[in-house]
Amino acid sequence: MSARPDNSRATTAAIVLRWAALAVLLLLLGWFGWVYRQIVATAAVDDAQNADAIAVFGAAEYAGRPSPVLHARLDKAVSLYQHGIAPVIVTLGGGQDKDSGKTEGGVGRDYLLANGIPYDHIVAETESIDTEQQVQLLAEMAREQGWDRVVVVSDGTHLFRIALLCQRAGLKIYTSPRAPLGHIDKVDAAERILHEMLSYTFLRFDLHLSWMHRWMESRAS
Repeated sequence: MSARPDNSRATTAAIVLRWAALAVLLLLLGWFGWVYRQIVATAAVDDAQNADAIAVFGAAEYAGRPSPVLHARLDKAVSLYQHGIAPVIVTLGGGQDKDSGKTEGGVGRDYLLANGIPYDHIVAETESIDTEQQVQLLAEMAREQGWDRVVVVSDGTHLFRIALLCQRAGLKIYTSPRAPLGHIDKVDAAERILHEMLSYTFLRFDLHLSWMHRWMESRAS
């Protein structure tokens, strides 16, 4: 007879735990569903308009040549410049030891020069190692140069996170996604979206998991 109250309490606790787990699952599904929709919506809109500068976020370079992703971002910046959107293009991104002294910002500058952009209309940032540093250094440049508005160019899925970082840095920006790169298989597309969903979540809730941050940034390019 004495075992029945204990069993009853255990059953009640198990029910409470199951309901709590369900509530957490529903919250997570709701949150990630909202983030997914925001990423996709931002990627679908080109908000480029007259500004003081165009900023191209870095992506991989190969022995001094832009990767297809960086190539597409730079081409978008050239098009915006030629349409009179802004008089200056900023190329962002540093390098690593394995890059033999090459940087994403430097490679971007060289590509722009080869495509007819005057040298004094290009600013190359070559020290940053990730998206957050690129935004920080861009914000510093904007304050020094008196830029009020900046058009930021990157992958469409990258722009929602960039917008939050720029907002926190006090930057007024307009987002402009690069052109698609032909066919992207479903696995790669899913990885890109998942990367941005997790990155935005860590950023939004200030979850500083350095190892995860480094891994996700390495996957972004």
